[in-house]
Amino acid sequence: MERVRITSADVAARAGVSQSAVSRVFTPGASASARTIEKVRKAAAELGYRPNVLARAMVSGKSRIIGLVVAYLDNQFYPLALERLSNALQAEGYHILIFTAPNSTDGIDGVMQDLMDYQVDGIITASVSISSTLADRAEAAGIPVVLFNRGQGDAALSSVTSANVDGGRKVAEFLLAGGHERIAHIAGWQNSSTGRDRQAGFLAGLAEAGAEPFALFDGMYNRDVAMGCTRELISGAEIPDAIFVGNDHMAFAVIDALREAGLVPGQDISIVGYDDVPLAAWAAFDLTTIRQPVNRMVNATVSTMLAQIEQPDTAPQQIEIEGELILRSSARIPEGWKT
Repeated sequence: MERVRITSADVAARAGVSQSAVSRVFTPGASASARTIEKVRKAAAELGYRPNVLARAMVSGKSRIIGLVVAYLDNQFYPLALERLSNALQAEGYHILIFTAPNSTDGIDGVMQDLMDYQVDGIITASVSISSTLADRAEAAGIPVVLFNRGQGDAALSSVTSANVDGGRKVAEFLLAGGHERIAHIAGWQNSSTGRDRQAGFLAGLAEAGAEPFALFDGMYNRDVAMGCTRELISGAEIPDAIFVGNDHMAFAVIDALREAGLVPGQDISIVGYDDVPLAAWAAFDLTTIRQPVNRMVNATVSTMLAQIEQPDTAPQQIEIEGELILRSSARIPEGWKT
């Protein structure tokens, strides 16, 4: 049997009110008397009516939907960040529409165009970059864009990241203070600002102490690549006594590769990651790492997005939030070390 679609006109007739009164009841922020609200909601429940959010968006020009684009979810940091972004936006009366895209300009541009076609109120990109052409197109359409966990060096775009250069420098200082002399780095993808900035801070921290890296690899933020880099590092006559890994997702692979070779993380080779995902605290890894302050990053992202939606003339911001070094057993802790 064909299902009959219940309309606002049906609800109005059942409740004995005007169709505009039904619209006001189901429009956030609109005014209606308590008596009208009671009658309309009772009639809607009896008829099984649900307001058409998209139709209302076409009338109001506001969908109350934020598009969120993420490149990949293998890294445990992103499911956590997406959950908290979703919760924070829902608390403000917004919902998110999630798209995944390959980490390339062509891929992200296609997804961004799709999101603009959905008439979203704003777009958050998580660890992906966008072309200047698409940024201009979003601006022309009045759709603010905020980059989460990715900088782009573009003053016209808002971004929220941890203080990646500072974090890399902290790792170098920590490992040098622990007496390590052969410190390798398996970096994050060097086409990303996070990978480049963490490596830059790490190298600067070594250079300030007159040290050089034992070896440098681009781990591509990929577990298999990081494992291969580790096997290469420990295959020679001389091996590193410490490895700074560009994120926790790769660091877990590094630890697995060391154990395969009979080496003990934290004793034979110190391992430091970056992110402090929940798995880092598990006894199986107990990973020393730089904590990305995800709650503060999410709050800053949502605040920046809402400010630009509500006040389109708001100037873009590039926000960096400092993260702390979390000490666990995967790395030797210098005597008397204080975070």
